[in-house]
Amino acid sequence: MLTGLRLENIALIDALDLSFRPGFTVLTGETGAGKSLLLDALDALLGGAQGGEGLRLLRPGCERARIEAGFSFSEPVRAWLIEQELEPEDCDLIISREWRQQEDRIRSRCRINGVIVNRAQLLELRPLLLELTVQGQTQQLARPGQQRRWLDRFGGEPIAESLLAARSAVRAWKAAAAALDTARADQQRQQLDRQRRLQLLEDLEAAQLDDPHERQRLQGEQDRLAHAVRLQEGVTTVSGRLVEGLEGAPSVLDHLAAIEQELQHLQGFDGGLQPWLECCAGAAQLLQELASGLDRYGAGLESDPETLSGLQERMAQLKALERRHGQELGALIALRDDLRRQFDATGVEASLRQLEQQEESSRLRCEQACAQLSERRRVAATALERQLMDTLRPLGLAQVRFGVSIEPSPAGDEGADAIGFLFSANPGQPLAPLQEVASGGEMSRFLLALKTCLAAADPQVTLLFDEIDSGVSGRVSGAIAALLRRLAEQRQVFCVTHQPLVAAMAQHHFRVSKQVEAGCTRTGVTALQDSSERERELAELAGGDSGETRSYVASLLQQGAS
Repeated sequence: MLTGLRLENIALIDALDLSFRPGFTVLTGETGAGKSLLLDALDALLGGAQGGEGLRLLRPGCERARIEAGFSFSEPVRAWLIEQELEPEDCDLIISREWRQQEDRIRSRCRINGVIVNRAQLLELRPLLLELTVQGQTQQLARPGQQRRWLDRFGGEPIAESLLAARSAVRAWKAAAAALDTARADQQRQQLDRQRRLQLLEDLEAAQLDDPHERQRLQGEQDRLAHAVRLQEGVTTVSGRLVEGLEGAPSVLDHLAAIEQELQHLQGFDGGLQPWLECCAGAAQLLQELASGLDRYGAGLESDPETLSGLQERMAQLKALERRHGQELGALIALRDDLRRQFDATGVEASLRQLEQQEESSRLRCEQACAQLSERRRVAATALERQLMDTLRPLGLAQVRFGVSIEPSPAGDEGADAIGFLFSANPGQPLAPLQEVASGGEMSRFLLALKTCLAAADPQVTLLFDEIDSGVSGRVSGAIAALLRRLAEQRQVFCVTHQPLVAAMAQHHFRVSKQVEAGCTRTGVTALQDSSERERELAELAGGDSGETRSYVASLLQQGAS
């Protein structure tokens, strides 16, 4: 409940301090006096009036403005304060907002019980405190999800329970689906990586790698085959010098034989030459073996272009393999052996199958929870259609038709239903979206009727109506007044009105007036305490303070008091 409102330098108000009580309160006054200003101030306090709108709130000539309101606690408000880590106090909830003009800019600061908060927090708290309805208000109806929220509030606890279950099931299913999508993407990446590694393994297997030093060995064989002719010539020359000699000269073996013969002859004179004789014999034997070995080597030196070509191709293959993978032959052999051990995908497939089963079971639970929620919404929709039509008929809308459309939609936090209010004001016209076909007056009366139907299910918020009775007949005004009074039995209701029938039904009455003093215009608000003050104000609303009018409004006040 709104308990008090204080304004400083707001529009035509220099200072105002009002106290409010439970029940039905009306604000009346001449056109342009500023009746709606109080509702605008509450709207600004709870997150409205941004930018230029805030600048227009400032009283001309002032650089600072302030709005402060007190609210009594409700349990939803207390829970919200605790959630926001704003300690609830035993006294009323005090919300304030101050604007300061600095050059061409205006800044505002908001507080809850003295603690600075941001605009997003105010907008979140606002639905727990008050709800404003103005004539022709289609924005509220067009707000995404608003009509669904109204239906859910009307459905009460059964829908709240189903909505909570559906929200939990949808989130669990989406989490399972996301995990499955991630696993499938991982599997796809793994499959691509597996294909890449398999191709690498096939490449390495095809190369038949065994010896990490194969390239060095092949290089030696290639050099030998590539220089076979030169090696043959060299070996022949060396063999010739050892065995046959060159150009008629004795060979090395011939010289060594002559040396051995001379040493044998000399040994006859000195036996000490025996070791050298033996050394010479050994040298002769070694040279003979050298000559034989060179003969065998030379015999094996044959030019083999085919073998050489094969060696060169193998060397090119190994070199290309090392260059392609950036590793030497020994590392490539180790990589091949590691790849041979890697190819076992049974674990990945089993994990994927488990995630698929979890996603399927979560999806089924989600569908069941959403189906139960949809069914309860259909039950609530039928009841809302009946109650709303009963409430609308006395408001001069006897020919209207109303329906709630519930169509399937993708599952989300609010279930799997797209919900819309359908309306037809005249016989023969098809039902169409309410916000598209209802006139301003029809919309106002519809919202009043809707909030009457929601009264038992809504949180205990203050309801504010701005001239929703404008342009209707006396009979309809009486019906609107009765509805407002009925609403006020369950929550605090404010209404800005020009209708004496509506004002007479109020339990509390404020007159808004405008005075000009010393060339300065000010708006004032006066609480009308006694019946004579109210009679005078109602007479003005009814067209003049005459005796007949006074008698009429006195009867209205008597009816309102009964």
